[in-house]
Amino acid sequence: MTIWSRVRQASRIIALPGAAVVLVGGVLAGAGASPAMAASGVCDIYAAGGTPCVAAHSTTRALFASYSGPLYQVRRASDGATLNVGPLSPGGVANAAAQDSFCAGTSCVITIIYDQSGRGNNLTQAPGGGAAGGPDNLANATAAPTVLNGQKAYGVFVAPGTGYRDDNTNGIATGDNPEGEYAIFDGTHFNGGCCFDYGNAETNNNDDGNGTMEAIYFGNIKVWGFGTGNGPWIMADLENGLYSGVNFGFNSNDPTINFRYTTAMINGGANHWQILGGNADSGSVSTFYDGPRPNVAGYNPMRKQGAIILGTGGDNSKGADGTFYEGVMTSGFPSAATDQAIQANIVAAGYGAGGSSGATGPITSGLNSAKCVDNNNGAATNGNKVQIWDCDGFAPAQNWTVNSNGTLTIDGGCLDITGANFSNGTPVEWWPCNGGSNQQWRATGGQLVNPASGKCLDDPNFNTTNGTQLILWQCNGGSNQQWRLP
Repeated sequence: MTIWSRVRQASRIIALPGAAVVLVGGVLAGAGASPAMAASGVCDIYAAGGTPCVAAHSTTRALFASYSGPLYQVRRASDGATLNVGPLSPGGVANAAAQDSFCAGTSCVITIIYDQSGRGNNLTQAPGGGAAGGPDNLANATAAPTVLNGQKAYGVFVAPGTGYRDDNTNGIATGDNPEGEYAIFDGTHFNGGCCFDYGNAETNNNDDGNGTMEAIYFGNIKVWGFGTGNGPWIMADLENGLYSGVNFGFNSNDPTINFRYTTAMINGGANHWQILGGNADSGSVSTFYDGPRPNVAGYNPMRKQGAIILGTGGDNSKGADGTFYEGVMTSGFPSAATDQAIQANIVAAGYGAGGSSGATGPITSGLNSAKCVDNNNGAATNGNKVQIWDCDGFAPAQNWTVNSNGTLTIDGGCLDITGANFSNGTPVEWWPCNGGSNQQWRATGGQLVNPASGKCLDDPNFNTTNGTQLILWQCNGGSNQQWRLP
């Protein structure tokens, strides 16, 4: 079927008044000022807690309050030139405008993610390993745009085959020595491949047996451990097993967690380890496991080797998807108070909050990143259905604009709830913008919420078949209600 053979459906709406919300910086946010960046960076907090950072990686911001060095390096395709991207100010957000200018008219990849700790534990292109050859692919530098309190930045978009590594590290925990790890992931970007990891791995890129790794895993593979629901889950990759708890298999306390920006933590020491997680945009982190090492030979004591991986397993298993924004590894097992202080700093960073309106681009599905929100045939026709469709670059149908008045517009009209009917199952359509509350949207935890109804934009029955009309439905956190905005 071609894009010109899509079916149109017409219906009528009723405009209702309603309080506007703000749609800003590629995301929707409630009215009001965004929180300021914290005075201390996460690594200052870890140091104050007696567990200093020995590796600190981020393409979005500085992780020490005084850090002003490079965050990452990009290389452009046109001439092979490279650019180091640093923060706009010490302790601040990355200078995305410098990258945009450097990469204009060509494409760029991320070649280095610098270690901000001063130990030189930089992440570069991963070599081959026991599970798969290499070198691995490098991430497209513009594939994971975001904002932090209104300032544009870019994350690291890991498609299958992409990976970064450092096998010659300084200060990373080895053997049974304690460490802490956290990372911020896109909770709507994952798959069941092995293995989207960040953390401690083997230095020879091979599977060296039980207990030779300790990395954060994020995804929904169920070959080893798993949690409640359909995933994704935060688990620990301890080599030869992704563990959600003390045993292989199911841990009823490890929940599906798919916030648009998700905090994931693993802490490990002598016969003691933890899984923690939460919403990187609000609240505290919760403990999903806190107990002894797995009751399988080889995990007590641990035999960690101290390499660092991002996007792959320890043996270069590289079939996974994910998006990474920032992450840290510490010397020592962080306290509960430190973990919560780190989460408070992350929330204050304001991922997805604030900024200016006007971003234009596709709205992709958290259920399937190859699917986009589509105005059927790009038609400016009253009642034209808004549907799920293959992301195909068809500008009139898939280039949505983010507006400061709370609307999402395309082809001169608005994303509209048909007839201002806020019942579950009401179809969503194109209609001329009229200021009605049925044309207002706010992004919360990766969901697009209509404030007047408190309900979400929904892909009905998880159906990603081209032409499926989107609807309004009670928010439930499902992957069919997760959306990545331009």
